Amino acid sequence: MRTTFPTSVSAAELAASAQDYIQRGWTVAETANGICLITDEDIAAIEVTGELAATVRRYLRANNLTGPIIELPGIERREIHIVAGVRKAAMAIEALREAGVVVHTDGAGVPLPPSRVSAGTAAWSVAPHEARWTPPLVAVAAAIRAARSGRKPQVARIAS
Repeated sequence: MRTTFPTSVSAAELAASAQDYIQRGWTVAETANGICLITDEDIAAIEVTGELAATVRRYLRANNLTGPIIELPGIERREIHIVAGVRKAAMAIEALREAGVVVHTDGAGVPLPPSRVSAGTAAWSVAPHEARWTPPLVAVAAAIRAARSGRKPQVARIAS
């Protein structure tokens, strides 16, 4: 299902969104375009594009691992998965980056809905309140590895 992207955002909507994110324990910053998640040692973001994004989404859904996902407008599908467990994932982060996947960590800013981006407005594809959790980075990394290898989404056991 494709998300619609509003073209304008009110100050009240931005303030309410920022408050919700802060209550989740996320560090946020206001920018000229809206609100950014500031990644830290607890929260990071993994950005995937194109068909890889769709396959990763199917894998996560099949394994009940879906967490908050931001969809960015543009010609090509672009999704950002909010993840936890960053401290214990140095090898997974390195492997993802070597594979060409963008991993936002170490104070990087990630546009949170309803922030404006170059092609429109960021929107939740899976909002934090709709997700049962914020998955560990290694779970999303496993989904990306499976998607890149061409394996079909199937239920897999991931240790917690």
